[in-house]
Amino acid sequence: MTETGQLSDEVVRALVDNHRQFLAFLERRVGSRAIAEEILQAAFVRTLEKGGALKEGEGAVAWFYRLLRNALVDHYRRQAAEGRALEREAQEAEGAMVDTELKQAVCACVGELVPTLKPEYADILRKVDLAERGVPDVAREAGITANNAGVRLHRARQALKRQLERSCGSCAAHGCLDCSCKPSHRAGEALASGSADV
Repeated sequence: MTETGQLSDEVVRALVDNHRQFLAFLERRVGSRAIAEEILQAAFVRTLEKGGALKEGEGAVAWFYRLLRNALVDHYRRQAAEGRALEREAQEAEGAMVDTELKQAVCACVGELVPTLKPEYADILRKVDLAERGVPDVAREAGITANNAGVRLHRARQALKRQLERSCGSCAAHGCLDCSCKPSHRAGEALASGSADV
């Protein structure tokens, strides 16, 4: 090592001469020749660009092995962080898929039956369940307390459930999956059954 921090020709020669041993050392620890080569190449580049600090009495090879051990620790830290990030992303993507599937599985009857409910019931269902707004937000807008809005939402859902059971029968009882109701008759049947005052 020179005083300026640059590697001497002797040190560079020692590192080049031990290339195969360094590669074998890394490959045993990472289980992949390609990854071992990447780590070794990066270590060589870093060493040549920035130089290094050989300790008194330490040989170039021992010094470079120490540098490689540090590079391995960094590699495993990055790998663990990437694994955690990928896991989080997979969970978020899975959650989004479930949400989409749920929304698609909701019976199309709901959209046609909401207008047959009392206006305040229809309004709160549209805003909270369909537009996914918060109950406190909707309550403030309607000029009522959050508790009152919660009660209204509960009653609106119960009224909608009764409407679905009247117009869709067993389809509604099974969660509206693969709904086979005829769209054009749903709202008319619900109105005919006296649902406007639900």
